[in-house]
Amino acid sequence: MNVYSVTAITDLIKEDLEGAFSAIGVEGELSNCRPSSTGHLYFTLKDAASCISAVMFKNRFRTLSFEPKDGMLLRVHGSISVYNRRGAYQIVCDEIERAGEGEMLALLEKRKRAFADEGLFDEHKKMPIPRFPRTVGVVSSPTGAAVRDILTILHRRAAGINVIILPCPVQGNEAAPIIARRIEQANRWNLVDVLIVGRGGGSLEDLLPFSEEAVVRAIAASAIPVVSAVGHEIDWALSDFAADLRAPTPSAAAELVSAHREETLLAVRNTAKLLLGTIKTRLERARFLTKPFSPAEMEYRFRAILQPRLVHFDDAKEELLISFGNRLADVRKRLELAKRTLEAANPGLILEKGYAIVTNAATGVVVRAASDAARGDTLVIRPMKGEIKAVVKE
Repeated sequence: MNVYSVTAITDLIKEDLEGAFSAIGVEGELSNCRPSSTGHLYFTLKDAASCISAVMFKNRFRTLSFEPKDGMLLRVHGSISVYNRRGAYQIVCDEIERAGEGEMLALLEKRKRAFADEGLFDEHKKMPIPRFPRTVGVVSSPTGAAVRDILTILHRRAAGINVIILPCPVQGNEAAPIIARRIEQANRWNLVDVLIVGRGGGSLEDLLPFSEEAVVRAIAASAIPVVSAVGHEIDWALSDFAADLRAPTPSAAAELVSAHREETLLAVRNTAKLLLGTIKTRLERARFLTKPFSPAEMEYRFRAILQPRLVHFDDAKEELLISFGNRLADVRKRLELAKRTLEAANPGLILEKGYAIVTNAATGVVVRAASDAARGDTLVIRPMKGEIKAVVKE
């Protein structure tokens, strides 16, 4: 039996594979598509039983007429290459063309249409996310990066929010039932004010549990508002359509549920800063305006303003008293004149001088002339005091 070194056996495999498969075409479903920062495209081609790694370098990738996405059925042309350092082989693609939609993507589109027809994605059923949630629930893997990112952001933006982790697997066949059960438990016990359901990025297969019927129905039936945060911005799952709000990433979901609190705190801080600045400006202006004035000078200025008005007031008072005195003297004169006129017309005063009033006793008529009386008439004579009756003789 021959014994080879690792390098020797790898070189032999490389020579055989690259020589036997220098120009091949392979058809499969695109998965784990990862454009790199260097411009190369790394991905996996798979079918029901197997998968193979593939790469298209940037000089070829630039000429691609469509954007590859997980789930697409592709036909690639290229050659097999063995990477000695890792002992791995891959297809180096010269051309990529679409061969139709992959089975998984077609299945998801079919589910999406069915759920939409049923009304699970209707906009009028969406609930608003609470402005100031006191407790946030996170349905995700407790050991995943998504949970760490959510906790970090919530602690930084809204330290007073309570967070309850509802643990579940986020990939594999057993994930979907547990995710749905966690959502139902949160609702049954009314544990939180808002739920974040999601995970970090991954291939289409990795994200598949969040498109399963049990999860979609649990989210649609939730009485607690749900934020779907599955994968990265380019990823999607059917939970995004059933949720009340879709976040492009778990970190973005944490920012969304704490946004109003952060915005309100920022608005309060800005208002307080503006108010303090206004008060400070006005105080500085007041100090500037009062700085040239000592208490004695301010008293002098005040008296300079007040004194003319006091003099004017005194003059007005004197004029008023003089006018009132003149009016009073005039009234007294008029009163004295009226008194004298009244006294002159007073019959009582005339009687005091010795005059009397003579009336006919029978008729009561005042006798003003001798001809008003006849012989034998009885007359009544009224001097100042008393009454005298007399009989006319002639």
